[in-house]
Amino acid sequence: MDLVSSYKGVVGFVFGNENSSNADSYVERLLDRISNGKLEEDRRNSIIELQAVVSESQASQLAIGATGFPIMLSVLKEERDDVEMVRGALETLVSALTPINHAKVSSNEVQPALMNADLLSREAESIPLLLSLLEEDDFYVRYYTLQLLTALVTNSPQRLQEAILIIPRGITRLMDMLMDREVIRNEALLLLTHLTHEAGEIQKIVVFEGAFEKIFSIIKEEGNSDGGVVVQDCLELLNNLLRNDASNQELLRETIGLDSLISILNLRGSAYTFTQQKTINLLSTLETIKLLIKGGPEASPGKDVNKQTNKTTLVQKKVLDHLLILGVESQWAPVAVRCAAMQCIGDLITGDSKNLDLLASKFLGEEPQVEPALNSILRIILRTSSMQEFIAADYVFKSFCEKNADGQSMLASTLIPQPYSMNHAPLEDDVSMSFGSMLLHGLTLGENDGDLEVCCRAASVLSHILKDNLPCKEKVLRIEIEVPMHSLGAPEPLIHRMMKYLAVASSLKRKDGKSTISGNSYIQAIILKLLVTWLADCPSAVHCFLDAHPHLTYLLELTSNLSETSCVRGFAALVLGECVIYNKSNDSGKSAYAIVDVISQKIGLSSYFLKFDEMQKSFAFASVDSSLMRKSFSRSSAASMADIEDVVDENEFFEKKNIDHPILSSILDSYFVNLVKRLEADIKEQIVEVYSHPKIKVAVVPAELEQESGESDGEYIKRLKEFVDKQSSEIQDLLIRNSTLAEDLAKTGGGSNIQSEPSDRVQIERLRRDLQEASQKLESLKAEKAKVDSEATMYQTLATKTESDLSSLSDAYNSLEQANFQLENEVKALKKGVGVSSTFPDVEAIKAEAREEAQKESEGELNDLLVCLGQEQSKVERLSARLLELGEDVDQLLEGVGDDVDVGVGDYDEEDDE
Repeated sequence: MDLVSSYKGVVGFVFGNENSSNADSYVERLLDRISNGKLEEDRRNSIIELQAVVSESQASQLAIGATGFPIMLSVLKEERDDVEMVRGALETLVSALTPINHAKVSSNEVQPALMNADLLSREAESIPLLLSLLEEDDFYVRYYTLQLLTALVTNSPQRLQEAILIIPRGITRLMDMLMDREVIRNEALLLLTHLTHEAGEIQKIVVFEGAFEKIFSIIKEEGNSDGGVVVQDCLELLNNLLRNDASNQELLRETIGLDSLISILNLRGSAYTFTQQKTINLLSTLETIKLLIKGGPEASPGKDVNKQTNKTTLVQKKVLDHLLILGVESQWAPVAVRCAAMQCIGDLITGDSKNLDLLASKFLGEEPQVEPALNSILRIILRTSSMQEFIAADYVFKSFCEKNADGQSMLASTLIPQPYSMNHAPLEDDVSMSFGSMLLHGLTLGENDGDLEVCCRAASVLSHILKDNLPCKEKVLRIEIEVPMHSLGAPEPLIHRMMKYLAVASSLKRKDGKSTISGNSYIQAIILKLLVTWLADCPSAVHCFLDAHPHLTYLLELTSNLSETSCVRGFAALVLGECVIYNKSNDSGKSAYAIVDVISQKIGLSSYFLKFDEMQKSFAFASVDSSLMRKSFSRSSAASMADIEDVVDENEFFEKKNIDHPILSSILDSYFVNLVKRLEADIKEQIVEVYSHPKIKVAVVPAELEQESGESDGEYIKRLKEFVDKQSSEIQDLLIRNSTLAEDLAKTGGGSNIQSEPSDRVQIERLRRDLQEASQKLESLKAEKAKVDSEATMYQTLATKTESDLSSLSDAYNSLEQANFQLENEVKALKKGVGVSSTFPDVEAIKAEAREEAQKESEGELNDLLVCLGQEQSKVERLSARLLELGEDVDQLLEGVGDDVDVGVGDYDEEDDE
């Protein structure tokens, strides 16, 4: 009841209390007549009237959703025998779940149909009740039930999918509808298409119920690609079952095979007319081919095996021939179909040596116009007016050259320079040309507007041929292009000609403040991409590139030109960086040090490194990973031909906004993005290395340091040594400063204060080094203080032990004196009692002798102790001096030490005096 109450509140909020009240009262009256009416005819009329009201009014839709669903479900459950009432209830529910589009609906506006679908799907008995109605004999009952289930799954897919899974034979009942009458079959097909979308468990049950056989049976019955929207629904259902599911792909492959699928692409013998629906059907079939080539999910352990098996099976069924006919040979086919077919060709040959060789061996056309398939695809690249078709054909060459050194060498071997007259012949005369001649023809057509775009496309193909293949780079580097007249100079290397066209493209772009060629915003980027690929890991290409000094000057200007896009500036910065890291030249004007020096002077290292960050944050780089393949065609997405037409040219918009052209997202790939990241790290590291080494490695002794006349060899060597030590110290200091500055710039990618004065930089660097030195000195003093404290504690412990030993010795001496005193008293007593007699020994003599011996013994031990004390006193003095340097209070540390010893020594002196 809480849900219904809140639902009624929504009615009032959306349509106003007055309108909602009128709708509520009218719907409630009709519902009351349906549930409590006595006359059957009156009840039937009421439900018909209710259906009409609900189909036309959103307020009525909300009103019936709040109060009428239990009544409608009660009719379906308890009045099965009254077919008209059941039909009326089902049709009313379908109307309640069908959106009413009187005008364009705002995205924020409440949708009654969506709310009703959610409310009905929450009814516990609604889904089982509707599935049971599929077993009724009445055609309209089954038809409206399927429509109602389709409306539910469209608006609340997850809830309906979960409910059907727990109902016994729920999927089976739906699959049985595929064998029903055509209208019922088509509705069931549409329902299953929605149900199987991203629902793995339902997909497995549907396949187990024989979905593949039924799908291809319907497609064949409808006329394959010439069929209507039913064929599209079948292919959409098939794609749902195969997408990222290796087991279903294997089951299709091993049960009915792929012949039925390939037959849909067979155009031979059929009329070469392409309706909108036929185009969509072919695109859906090509998507199925792509799903099989892709294989299962990425994390699947057997993905590669399943993928390779699919490829092998497709090739055995001659799918490559069909794709070539559809994508390359059939120029009457729609652009979208040709593009999808060529993308499938690229996917089919990627990483498969057999398929690569198979494509290289294919020929197209009829006598006498037969030519290799690769030549035909190259001609499409050079001639097509469709940007999408250029991207798709370029993808074929990218896939062909990917990790295919033999294929790259084969294509490069055909690059043979032609006379100037042939290079500038019309493009239509290239039918009999070899692949290499056609490519060079496109690369060197000229400097006109359209020719530059053709040159740019040919440059993209050449970049694939050169990628990661040093022999091909060296071979193409030796190609020289003739100039129009011999008087204008000798033939120039191809790499120089590409730089010339790059400069022409820039000048045309700046002419009159706007671009004068179509798509110019990406021509520079693609030519620069070729240069980046060409110079990578190729020192000889760098040397040839730097032979023309204007190249370096132009790149510096291009890198710092804020009117260029971030990608163009970034690519130009990459080429400059490659001239540093792959530079083996020792010439003063072309060495790595010289280039770094000129970058620092003309651009500034901080600004230079900033170009890399701007490039990687650009639209083109951020969109590289996005999928370029079109989404599957559903009825809604295929309703307009805009879904299959070529992309509208947006050059003007991107030129005005100074944003990289969207085609770059398609031309750039993950390989090139990773190459850029690697080059960026290497460039920063190499610049740090260059700054950390002297510009001139050979030291020349100044004239004033030559040996003077009369100067001995020893004095001369000593003077040279002092000079070298001084110079070495200064050089090391400068190298440390340079290295530190370069490392900081490399880590930060440049600072915000690019225009800061040199004096400020020097002062900041000096303060930073002073702070670092002070910190190191403080840490050293702390460590030394801890060591001294430890030694002081050790010596204090030793002094305490020595004091204890002296005290023990003093006690022993006192005991000896007391014993001696007692003996003397006894001797005196004996003398008094007995008297002096000559028989008694001389007591005084004995006493004197004993005292002398005791004194000698005591003096020996005391001398030893004094020696020890002298040594200890020396140590204490040294420690006291060190503690004073460290700021410690020596008197406080030695307080109380030795007091007892002094007392003992004083007692000893007194006794000795006695």
